Amino acid sequence: MAQPLVKKDDDRDDEMDYSPFMGIEKGAVLQEARVFNDPQLDPRRCSQVITKLLYLLNQGETFTKIEATEVFFAVTKLFQSKDVGLRRMVYLMIKELSPSADEVIIVTSSLMKDMNSRTDMYRANAIRVLCRITDGTLLTQIERYLKQAIVDKNPVVASAALVSGIHLLQTNPEIVKRWSNEVQEAVQSRAALVQFHALGLLHQIRQNDRLAVSKLVTSLTRGTVRSPLAQCLLIRYTSQVIRESGMNNQTGERPFYDYLEGCLRHKAEMVIFEAARAITELSGVTSRELNPAITVLQLFLSSSKPVLRFAAVRTLNKVAMTHPTAVTNCNIDMESLISDQNRSIATLAITTLLKTGNESSVDRLMKQITNFMSDIADEFKIVVVEAIRSLCLKFPLKYRSLMNFLSNILREEGGFDYKKAIVDSIVILIRDIPDAKESGLLHLCEFIEDCEFTYLSTQILHFLGNEGPKTSDPSKYIRYIYNRVILENATVRAAAVSTLAKFGAMVDSLKPRIFILLKRCLFDNDDEVRDRATLYLNTLGGDGSVVETEGEVKEFLFGSFDVPLSNMETSLKNYIQDPSEESFDINSVPKEVKSQPLAEKKAPGKKPTGLSAPPSAPASAADAYEKLLLSIPEFASFGKLFKSSAPVELTEAETEYAVNVVKHIFDNHVVLQYNCTNTIPEQLLENVIVVVDASDAEEFAEIASKPLRSLPYDSPGQIFVAFEKPGGVPAVGKFSNVLRFIVKESTEEGSFNQLFPAYRLGLCC
Repeated sequence: MAQPLVKKDDDRDDEMDYSPFMGIEKGAVLQEARVFNDPQLDPRRCSQVITKLLYLLNQGETFTKIEATEVFFAVTKLFQSKDVGLRRMVYLMIKELSPSADEVIIVTSSLMKDMNSRTDMYRANAIRVLCRITDGTLLTQIERYLKQAIVDKNPVVASAALVSGIHLLQTNPEIVKRWSNEVQEAVQSRAALVQFHALGLLHQIRQNDRLAVSKLVTSLTRGTVRSPLAQCLLIRYTSQVIRESGMNNQTGERPFYDYLEGCLRHKAEMVIFEAARAITELSGVTSRELNPAITVLQLFLSSSKPVLRFAAVRTLNKVAMTHPTAVTNCNIDMESLISDQNRSIATLAITTLLKTGNESSVDRLMKQITNFMSDIADEFKIVVVEAIRSLCLKFPLKYRSLMNFLSNILREEGGFDYKKAIVDSIVILIRDIPDAKESGLLHLCEFIEDCEFTYLSTQILHFLGNEGPKTSDPSKYIRYIYNRVILENATVRAAAVSTLAKFGAMVDSLKPRIFILLKRCLFDNDDEVRDRATLYLNTLGGDGSVVETEGEVKEFLFGSFDVPLSNMETSLKNYIQDPSEESFDINSVPKEVKSQPLAEKKAPGKKPTGLSAPPSAPASAADAYEKLLLSIPEFASFGKLFKSSAPVELTEAETEYAVNVVKHIFDNHVVLQYNCTNTIPEQLLENVIVVVDASDAEEFAEIASKPLRSLPYDSPGQIFVAFEKPGGVPAVGKFSNVLRFIVKESTEEGSFNQLFPAYRLGLCC
């Protein structure tokens, strides 16, 4: 009896993992390429060799000029073959080798012959290859053929010509723009792909003319576009016109909205989704305008196609950030997606529900999420944790169930970013919800008992030292803190010693016990731990010395370090290099953020920083920025500083005027701080101002500026320009800057000659 032919699973896996290109080498393939020179060509063998060459090129293998040219000449001999499959491989090979081979021009006659061939496949591929290797001179010679190809009856040929035009527009725009009439005719084609490519090329030709784009959209929205792909493009162009007209139209009318709403009833799903997404992304969209799009997206949630479910829930997730009430009607459909096999869909559904759910649904959602969290990757878990944090701040009465959920997942396995997201969420909830403080601190204490990340342990200990002494029973945290001194590495032990000292300073009843614990730390084998223990015992009076005043102790332990670390480092280096009999005095360290020395500024590879913070600005630098801005009357009413950027260099390191900019972000304002340094000893700059051109940042309005009266040699100065920005919505703009000043140049007699230059800077976004 014959046995059935059945393969084992292992054999099937081995067969699937096998690659026909495994182990091939460039040298061996180049030897095989000699087959192209055989008198009797073997099309199948030649196609296999070309396939191997293409594989090597696409894997990043580089051919030398000689190798590329030899292979190229050998491949050109294959034009004599009549095999259609081999001819297609030849076209691909010429396209790949054209940038690196010399004398590529020799194939143009063969390609031009193919471009006029009766075989449509030859014509289409020859057009693509010819446009890839051609230059401006040859393009003018074949322009007539390309125009004819654009309106060719065969859609493959027309599409090839249009796609070539899209590529050529980047290098020869003037020639391609002359094809507008032919491209306009191709937009009316019945072939879907031709219409799609023609619309894309026509828009690129007119993209710098707003009026022309508006006319194009107006003419096409009347129903002449049949291709779903072209319809999606047209929807995007329509959205662009709506955005641009909305900036100039103050009447509240939204042109072309009826067209977008009409696309929601299209028979193609991609067009329906594109229109729904475009409506949801309109600026200042109303609930009435949103409703049709939300209804369509709700239908997609129950689709059998995963791509439609993902697209719909992702769009609804974005809408929930600005219009949560509009998405509430979809909550029942999204709850069914929590158990979706696609984890991306399930994650988006959960985060959307957390943004749109009401207080009564929180407990039910937590039960569903608990079973879901173990099945997803850390990056999805982080998204869920951030959504839960937002929900807890929205419904503070539900902090117990949400805090318990966060503490439970904190004990589970996970990477650093995931655990950090949970810890950050708990810390924020403790700060913003007073009732959650004690339970949250206990959850953090339990976590550091078995925490594998040193950074998180030190951050939690620091936070515990600030908040723990303020609780009703601070003594219950001492055990967790001292366990770190016994069980952890030196970094965590040092942080634990500082935390113990904070408890001793704030809670008098605990001070004797804290002294005992700190004295035990004096025998630690790490010098940092011993030094900290000695310092805090001396500060708190635990070594029998005269203790400082209570206010001084608390200021030392809890006060902000108002001296920039870069200045502290510079002062200490200077003190070591030039020691004196007097002890180092921290009060002598300047508190202003100073620029680098001129020698360092001029060093190769380094750029001046002016008055600026280092890229990872410490808290003290951020505080210095805020104090500096509040001291300027024009900016005092802007409120609390949200964030300051790292310095952005606007000049090269070797230029005579070094300028960088720091962007300070407020709720409704942006302040640009230009840090300027004059590096020419013979010159004095006066009336130094920065003229900011905000024509590419229409949403920003300049309201104040603070110029510099003078800028002597090697004395950093600051210029400020303030802009008002729209509140509550993201705003992006690009500013061009011109530095204007009067130069006073010294002469031999000690007088000054005046010049009036304007120094153009770079761009900052």
